[in-house]
Amino acid sequence: MPSSVFSIAKRGRRQLIRGKSAYTVAPPLFILTCMRSYSSLVCGMLGQHPQLYGLLEVNLLAGDTVGGVVKLFRRIRPTSLNGLLRTIAQLEYGAQTEDTVNAAWDWLHPRMNWSTRRMFEHIAAAVAPRRLIEKSPLNVMRPVFLQRMYRYFPQAYYLHLTRHPRPTCRSIQQMVEETDAKKGTRRAEELDPEGLWRRAHENILDFERQLPPGQMMRIRGEDLLSDIDGYLPQIEAWLGIDSTPTTLEAMKHPECSPYACMGPSNAPFGSDPNYLKQPHYQPRPIAEARLDGLLEFRTPRQEVFSEATRRIAQQLGYR
Repeated sequence: MPSSVFSIAKRGRRQLIRGKSAYTVAPPLFILTCMRSYSSLVCGMLGQHPQLYGLLEVNLLAGDTVGGVVKLFRRIRPTSLNGLLRTIAQLEYGAQTEDTVNAAWDWLHPRMNWSTRRMFEHIAAAVAPRRLIEKSPLNVMRPVFLQRMYRYFPQAYYLHLTRHPRPTCRSIQQMVEETDAKKGTRRAEELDPEGLWRRAHENILDFERQLPPGQMMRIRGEDLLSDIDGYLPQIEAWLGIDSTPTTLEAMKHPECSPYACMGPSNAPFGSDPNYLKQPHYQPRPIAEARLDGLLEFRTPRQEVFSEATRRIAQQLGYR
């Protein structure tokens, strides 16, 4: 059985009461990782376990209130609201269409004063007794987001999903260049993929230090996707959920998620577009990357990985 950094801890569920209804809500699972690090696929796979529910990127931890989050992303990046709108459309209206996304906007407007914690709890209650999985890469880019996460859900589980910095940075560069080509922008000229990777994992490692043993599990994405029969049962054991051949088979089909597709024209995204277009899991060997050597992506400072990046990468098991 492959090894990973974790110990198993039992956590109780709590009651969330809305009006006359009481829901048993399990502590959520947050996937913590840098962007372009397999999180869309892993969340989609885990979300097919009958006791789990994988979300799109709802980005609610970017603010204290729903209205604050909506105002922020309407100003800087409206597509960052796609995941929340598609989630509301699916859970409140049973489908993701242009009409139900418009209805989701109408549903949100009188709830702009809700705390983002209350919105999370509402979504969790809607899918209970299944456990929510949230994987927004934005969550790890600022310590304040991680602290808000912990304040909201001190009993949550945290999966630290890693990917070697070289292919991650190359993928970030490619993504931004493709966006520039479509929009006529020049963001790639100022891009620092290595800095993004390093900041994400520095923040996660700092966050891990405040957690008790068993609350965070770390897995290299390359290992997980190369041996899902070995690693997925470890995740099931850590979460304390059923582990059977049936649950394992279900998790091999992320395409069965209602979110494993492009959304309607007024909310097409909410996750990695490449995953949304091709959400099937394809068993494949993942070539081992190296820290040594010249960088194939743009960097404002040096032509090789910095010592700080190499130190974190080695801590995460990369060479």
